[in-house]
This record gives sequence, structure tokens and C-alpha cells, in this order.
Amino acid sequence: MGPSQFGIDPATVARVADEIRAAREAGYQLCIVVGGGNIFRGLAATARGIERSSADYMGMLATVMNALAVQNALECIGVDTRVQSAIPMPTVCEPFIRRRAERHMEKGRVVIFAAGTGNPFFTTDSGAALRAAEMKCDALFKGTSVDGVYDADPKKVNNAKRYDSVSFNRVLADDLKVMDASATALCRDNNIPIVVFNIREQGNFSRVLDGEGVSTIVCNEEE
Repeated sequence: MGPSQFGIDPATVARVADEIRAAREAGYQLCIVVGGGNIFRGLAATARGIERSSADYMGMLATVMNALAVQNALECIGVDTRVQSAIPMPTVCEPFIRRRAERHMEKGRVVIFAAGTGNPFFTTDSGAALRAAEMKCDALFKGTSVDGVYDADPKKVNNAKRYDSVSFNRVLADDLKVMDASATALCRDNNIPIVVFNIREQGNFSRVLDGEGVSTIVCNEEE
């Protein structure tokens, strides 16, 4: 949503798409999971009286809108993409089929996964962790508005400590809010590191992929 309060900001989408293209040109295989909070938040709607399952499905539909926006921005700059939705809607995009997604990536396409897990009561974080496990990803990169994981909210606590690396168990035990607990546990059990970085800083995604940017790596403790 960029500087706006809600909706899709074309300039921000274009910048993120350009960073994805740069990563793809550097030789990385990428699959993308997008959220929908810039359009609709299920939990917030539930608090206003909408039944939880309905609110969650509405949020999933918002992620499809964002996925199509990212697809459009990527294809405008020459990056082949496919959108796959966990909620089947064949007139809009492909349904999620793991083997088809793998084939797209083998052909050099960027696959964008939409609609989370396709189920209510699960967040987009869980959708990202699930797709990372299914696609046998080397790591899950979470782009957010801060440059890593802190022991407190850095926007509210001036002396909050940032971790360069932290274990999954510490994240869960201390409730560090990296991702929701089910997503964190899924990555832990499948040994998929989570790399948390600030996606709002231009060029940061490529730097983090190259091991140079500021980020926090969440991983299993060393034996």
C-alpha cells in the first residue's frame, strides 16, 4: 500500500517487482507468497462483528488481488510469472498444484502463491511456511517493515535489542512475533531458516540474498 492508508500503490508494487527481477537475474529461483492486509484484515473484521471464517475467506481473496498486481508488475518488466491460488478460481489464475508449480520454476518462472492455505483460522505466515516446505525451499525470506527480529517492538521501545540470529525455540518461548507460532513450528520441524528483513528499503532484498544486508536469521540451534 506504500504511503497510503489502504489499497495498492503501483509505485511500491513496481519497486518490489524490480527487486524480484534483480534476484531472479542473479540466479535465484523464487516463489512468492503475498498477504492481503493492505486491502482486508480478517482478524480486524472479526473484531467488528463479521463471522471469523467469512472474514478469513475475505482476507484470502484480498491476497489474490495483490498477487495479480504483483504478476502484472513483474510481467511489465519481462519476468514470466504464474499465480496459483489455494482457493480454485480458474478464470482468474491457476489452482495450486505442487508439481505444476515446480515445473514453472524449472522453466524460470516466478510463481506467486495466493489465498494462504485456503483455510480459515490460518494466517498468510502459515501459508508461506507451508509452501516453503512443499516446494523444498532453502529458506523463507519474510519482508517486513523492520530490519530483523527484536526482543521488543522497536517502534515502541527505543532500546530494543536486535538479534543477528535466533533459534526457533527462543522465538516460540519468548513469543518474539516473527511469524505466528504454527508457521514458526512448521519451519523449525522442516529445518527451513526464516530470514527477516526490511523490504521497504530499496535494494535490500538483493543485499540480503547475497548475505550483505541487515537481517535476522531464525534457525534451529546448532548441535
